[in-house]
Amino acid sequence: MTGLEHVQHYFPNLTPDQINKFKNLEDLYREWNAQINVISRKDTENFYERHVLHSLAIAKIISFKEGTRILDVGTGGGFPGIPLAILYPNCNFILVDSIGKKIKVVNEVSSALGLTNVKGIHERAENINEQFDFIVSRAVTAMPKFIKWTKGQFLKQNNNDLKNGILYLKGGDLTEEMKSVKKAVQYFDLSESFTEEFFETKKVVYVRN
Repeated sequence: MTGLEHVQHYFPNLTPDQINKFKNLEDLYREWNAQINVISRKDTENFYERHVLHSLAIAKIISFKEGTRILDVGTGGGFPGIPLAILYPNCNFILVDSIGKKIKVVNEVSSALGLTNVKGIHERAENINEQFDFIVSRAVTAMPKFIKWTKGQFLKQNNNDLKNGILYLKGGDLTEEMKSVKKAVQYFDLSESFTEEFFETKKVVYVRN
């Protein structure tokens, strides 16, 4: 299977428009990566597996309802936010990163794809003065620090099947890191959703607000 076929295999209900957007992603990132290094060369060769599918793993845990507000912290070049925004066109995504040139890539890629539900902001997470249903990220820091960064940024009303909280893509043994976390935590092993070796030790960590 090609990389795009992998995405279609795990997400068989994509619309033609979504398939087209996912198809265009790789070329856009190759083009931007040549100017601003947002993805390692090794990962570029496995783009759909290590970036697109990994981002979409969150959608194996929850299907966001229409109107859901999602903040992607430390998004880098747009992961997991941009693949999730393609999958959920009726949800609103704000992608933040403290490195301006990465946010430039986010906004340029979003614009090229015609994504109207994505806004990239060059800012530190703790300075975002808005509230969201969910905050997503790909392992930008240890969870206790991440919880501090995002304090007070959750909406009080719950509109999804999971209560509002953090959905964190992380790998390896998290025992030590999570010891000091006092909130309710659930772990979802991605090896149960994806057969590729890359996902063997990967998880979505859900921390309820």
